[in-house]
Amino acid sequence: MRILYVEDNQELRETIAMLMEGPERVITTCDAGETALQLDAPQPHDVLITDVSLPGMSGTELARTVLAQDPDRWVVLCTGYEFGSALAELGKNVRSLTKPFELDDLENLLTEIDTALKTSPH
Repeated sequence: MRILYVEDNQELRETIAMLMEGPERVITTCDAGETALQLDAPQPHDVLITDVSLPGMSGTELARTVLAQDPDRWVVLCTGYEFGSALAELGKNVRSLTKPFELDDLENLLTEIDTALKTSPH
C-alpha cells in the first residue's frame, strides 16, 4: 500500500510516518498540498493522508483535487475539528481522524483501507 502523508509540522510528519511503516507499506511525506500533487502525479498513491490546515492549498482543497481525478481514492483528513456530514459529501472512501488521534485509530483505519484495496475490483 502506497501512502502519501502531508503534514506541515516536520516533527509530527516524521514521527507519524515512522509509526505507519510496515512490511507492505511505502510512505512518502511532504509538507504542502502543492508538493503532494507533484509527488502523486506520476503514479497516484493508494491513500492520501493529509492535515487539513496547511500553508497554501488546504488539505481539504488537496483532497478535492485528488478526488476529482479519482472519486474512489482513499483519503484521510486529519483535523482538530469535526466534519459532520461534509465528510460524506467528499466521497465514499474519505475518512477523518480528529487530532490528537490515537495511534491505534490510525492503524485500524490503515488496516481497513488495506483490506478494502485488496478486495476492490480495480
